[in-house]
Amino acid sequence: MKRYLPGLLLLFLVATTVRGQSPTISITKEKLKNKIMGGWAGQTIGVTFGGPYEFRYNGTFIGDYQPLRWNAGYLKQNMINNPGLYDDLYMDLTFVDVFEKHGLDAPVDSFANAFAHAGYDLWHANQSGRYNILHGIKAPMSGEWKNNPHADCIDYQIEADFAGLMSPGMPNTASAISDKVGHIMNYGDGWYGGVFIGAMYTLAFTSSDINYIVNQALITIPRQSEFYQCISDVVKWHKLYPADWKQTWLEVQKKYANDIGCPDGVFAPFDIDSKVNSAYVVMGLLYGGKDFTKTLEIATRCGQDADCNPSSAGGILGTILGYDKIPAYWKMGLKDIEDIKFKYTTMSLNDVYRIGFNQALKNIQKNGGNIKGDIINVKLQHPKPVKFEKSFAGIYPAGKIAVKWSESRDMLSFEFEGTGFVLKGETTGYNDRSNFVFHTGLYIDGQLIESPDLPVNFTIRRNELCWKYDLAKGKHVVQLKIKNPSSEYMNRLNPGEAIIYSDKPINGMAVNVQEVKGSK
Repeated sequence: MKRYLPGLLLLFLVATTVRGQSPTISITKEKLKNKIMGGWAGQTIGVTFGGPYEFRYNGTFIGDYQPLRWNAGYLKQNMINNPGLYDDLYMDLTFVDVFEKHGLDAPVDSFANAFAHAGYDLWHANQSGRYNILHGIKAPMSGEWKNNPHADCIDYQIEADFAGLMSPGMPNTASAISDKVGHIMNYGDGWYGGVFIGAMYTLAFTSSDINYIVNQALITIPRQSEFYQCISDVVKWHKLYPADWKQTWLEVQKKYANDIGCPDGVFAPFDIDSKVNSAYVVMGLLYGGKDFTKTLEIATRCGQDADCNPSSAGGILGTILGYDKIPAYWKMGLKDIEDIKFKYTTMSLNDVYRIGFNQALKNIQKNGGNIKGDIINVKLQHPKPVKFEKSFAGIYPAGKIAVKWSESRDMLSFEFEGTGFVLKGETTGYNDRSNFVFHTGLYIDGQLIESPDLPVNFTIRRNELCWKYDLAKGKHVVQLKIKNPSSEYMNRLNPGEAIIYSDKPINGMAVNVQEVKGSK
């Protein structure tokens, strides 16, 4: 068994292989639940710890001189006064609840509809997926990059914990769950982030060797993907600079920090790209060396999505260690919040400890394992790569164009040369719950391409006003016509700049950012 599972934990009572069959491990119910609890608790601790630094350090890391806060009342303070911090958790819990209500074979529409109609606010790929579901674009097309400019963003990566925690020792089962759920909002590298995180969770049940867990989980990702290349490079750089995580951070920054897809990250230090933030999770795990404090500190100090990354790292390490072995310092105040329901959900940590454990038992049995009294026998799976996908293939950001209204305030227009564009902008403000919807028509070169609705309600808004990627290379005229201009709501509709794409990278050449006024 050593060749299958280096670093095997002592909690397993039996490990056997039979020629021609998958290896099997045995674990007590108590130990399995302890690890599941550790995973959920670790996530909660990690996201709380990193919360104050989320996207406040973009394109840089948090210096050593800056202390990072933690105290006994911090968890309860955030659970009560800052519930939106826990989007990592309440998204997971939405999907856990669907499994609880509809069983392990719940159809993809049940997951899509549950999160699309939930009361919480969303951003990036999640919000684009929600908008698509609400407007008739079903999964998996709701996450596909031509329908979702945020397809490579981190969203499913921060929500995939549930898939791994309900699939102990079964990375391919977790990948199948991720195929169903993760494509609601992501595609390509954005989807791979969730597949990879989920796989690391599954392996955290069977090994305490961080290097083994990372490398085995990486097998689930196609080698030709940039996500695979990025994480593989982090593993390589960790070997080259084993005592210097900042040097590895710099290498990631140099090679992978140029975002192509997310409209907020193009030509900006802001980076919510899945592979970059997964790299920070892996850096926390590898350089942390199973030390809970070092792991959370490094994953947080890497910056960018500095709450989600320590949440993922803390959840994986919490699964490795088990709830009982998470240091008491990090569990200060945890008991005080374990019965508090996460906002927008019907579940507390104590609820999901119990429900997650029961779902794991069912999933183990469904996939060839069995339960005999207090002993659970798990049929292990050797990781297999999922299908290859690539977002934003053959397109490259080439510039930005400022866009203004027509004098009649019923149309936006601009001209560009290239192969595609994204018109940024908003029709709402945070917490706006108005029911008004702008009805529009998108015309490219005089032809109606689509008729997007632009809700004023923040919860169901469209992230960007409009976009189109697969145009013939050349000059194009874009017009977004407002069919129902409203004096009451027109101040809500604020166009941003248009990001222009071409079929070749600009390679650092100077870009003429022009301002084109809207036509009448």
